[in-house]
Amino acid sequence: MAPSRRLRPVPRVAVRSLQEYAAMIKGSTVLREAARYIPSRPLRRYGRPVALFFHGVTERIQDPRIEINHHTVDAFRAIAVQLKRDFDVLPLASIQEVLKRPGRYPRAVFLMSDDGYANTLVAADILEELGLPWTLFVSTEHVETGDFNPLIFARLFIYFAPDGTWLLPHVDSAIVLRSEEDRRKAASWLLDALKRLPVAKARATVLAMKNAIAAERLSELGTIFATERYLSWADVALLARRGVEIGGHAHWHWPMNANQSDEEILLQATLPRAAIEAHVGRCLYFSYPFGNEGDISPAARRAVREAGYTHAFTTLSGTLRGGTDPWLLPRYALKPQETNLSALVPLLRFGDPRVGRITRKLAA
Repeated sequence: MAPSRRLRPVPRVAVRSLQEYAAMIKGSTVLREAARYIPSRPLRRYGRPVALFFHGVTERIQDPRIEINHHTVDAFRAIAVQLKRDFDVLPLASIQEVLKRPGRYPRAVFLMSDDGYANTLVAADILEELGLPWTLFVSTEHVETGDFNPLIFARLFIYFAPDGTWLLPHVDSAIVLRSEEDRRKAASWLLDALKRLPVAKARATVLAMKNAIAAERLSELGTIFATERYLSWADVALLARRGVEIGGHAHWHWPMNANQSDEEILLQATLPRAAIEAHVGRCLYFSYPFGNEGDISPAARRAVREAGYTHAFTTLSGTLRGGTDPWLLPRYALKPQETNLSALVPLLRFGDPRVGRITRKLAA
């Protein structure tokens, strides 16, 4: 494939010791904190290509307990301006070229959005204004039905179900919701417990959660949290006509982990591609829901590959190196505030050993 004209090759620069930075970095949270204070200029020589992603963009966050997946407009615009100023933001069609010669493109960034929230249209306007290409990964069942992400329903249950002790199908422990402290504790374990359920059991549990909230109240919450609404197929097709690459993000937004059957995982991979091709056109790329360690099984990688996707993305933070498995590519999740991406992005290389360990197990 010929390099995209957006690609700007630069000479390879020898990488010197990063000990002075490595000593500061013990984990992703510390990494982000360190990036606030490290001058970006000395780090440019250490740059590598990366993939970054966000979810939705809204004018105002009303309740951060529920609206965990959204940037405010001002924060997102600030991120986009940094990317425009300090990096080469490339269309995803260039990914194969960059993976072949990553050393030539140390400033390359691939920008993506997951899920398919309706307010992604706000992000589209900002990115179009700045001339930044991006990819949208959609969970196709939610586009078709308009249903919220299942873990958003779970959060609505935790924080808005009536006070009481609740017994949910396929959840071993009773759930006590009588105080704000009870609800906070429930959120700390229940969401993780749900993600370990097979799809059929998870659907039954989420339905019970929805039924625990009166229909009128649930409708009211749907209006309050309009940020959680999904695009329609007409919206997705419009974005594609505006030049946005459309990829799959499973059918139902659920982990493709070892607790799922091979048949269910295959459906999660094949149904989105078929739906996107029918409504929009080509569908070459995939991103795994949740996408971290424990959210992806070897069967998921195989299913995505067999479904015909050329590349797929995790949420393991790292850089795009030569030899990286094309169906287990790392991505960094943009946080609500990112004030020094020019320093942070080069430091993502410290996640590469962990990415390598995990992806080797999944690809074995």
